[in-house]
Amino acid sequence: MEALEIKNALEGIKAQVETKATEQTIEVKGLIEAVKSENAVVIDGLKADLKATQDHADKLDLKLQEKGMEAKKGEDTLVKGITENFTDIGNVRKGNAIQVKVVGDMTLPVNLTGAQPKDYNFDVVMIPGQAVNVSDLVGSVNISGGTYTFPREAAGEGSINGQVEGATKNQRDYDFTMVDVNTDFIAGFTRYSKKMANNLPFLTSFIPKALRRDYAIAENTAFNTVLAAAATDSTEIITGKNKIEMLMNEIAKQQNLNYTVNGIVVRPYDYWGILKIEKSVGAGYGLPGVVTFEGGQLRINGIPIYLATWVTANRYFVGDWTRVNKIVTEGLSLEFSEQEGTNFVKNNITARIEAQVALAVEDPLSLVYGNFLAV
Repeated sequence: MEALEIKNALEGIKAQVETKATEQTIEVKGLIEAVKSENAVVIDGLKADLKATQDHADKLDLKLQEKGMEAKKGEDTLVKGITENFTDIGNVRKGNAIQVKVVGDMTLPVNLTGAQPKDYNFDVVMIPGQAVNVSDLVGSVNISGGTYTFPREAAGEGSINGQVEGATKNQRDYDFTMVDVNTDFIAGFTRYSKKMANNLPFLTSFIPKALRRDYAIAENTAFNTVLAAAATDSTEIITGKNKIEMLMNEIAKQQNLNYTVNGIVVRPYDYWGILKIEKSVGAGYGLPGVVTFEGGQLRINGIPIYLATWVTANRYFVGDWTRVNKIVTEGLSLEFSEQEGTNFVKNNITARIEAQVALAVEDPLSLVYGNFLAV
């Protein structure tokens, strides 16, 4: 009896286990089907997103082509990234994430932080100075004081002449004028910080060159004023004459007064105007044979023509430049100081350039000041 009861109990337990296993199998199959269904939805959604992205890329590519831009070849990097990782994306579900990194071409604006390396040239591209200075044309006299005085011969009276036998010889007397020329300073300075000097090493060479250039321009301006005021005004008339003919007439007049002409100074525009002189209207260019180039220098019968931008427009000088001198009390000096004014407490540097000079036109008749537009 007991054995039968035990057998029946075992069969009941077996039946319960089989029923439970069947129920669990059904439940697992349901879960598997649910997961498959959920993954299908995710995959379908990703495929739809991928198609929308591709459609947008196609539209963008079309717009770029319409604007004349070359469309990027191959798939858009974003689309390419999604496509290459499609399998992993298809397995996305809760608790199982992936990372997609899009790799593109490197460019300076995108991939560089900070400035790119640079090569520096510390030779400053300077504004040009004047090619010919007044001091290049005249002599130089150094004096110890501030005034240069020289005697100038005046007309005087009487004459030297033939003697009549037994008669008194002719008497000649001479008059003189003492001419004073006072020198004065032409000067200027610049001031800059020590930090600027340390950070911009080219200042060491630039400052001296720039100050000398600007001093020369200032000196030329001052000396041109003296020349224009002291030289003899020309009486040459332009009517029926070109520029070469006017200059040749000036040379002839000066030589007729026993003056030697050793230089002509004009502005560049007039210099090149001379080179454009025609033989006759429509006959082509043709200068007189007396006008030559020697060593790159334009000359009239051997007399050089200089280009100078300090000469007033349409004006010219013709004459003997040995009778003009630059008077120098103190020559050109360039000095630097960290102690001047408040430089010491402000960490500044002062650079000063100056000279005490003057221009002496010793014989005004030796130099003619003409006008190419004279009527």
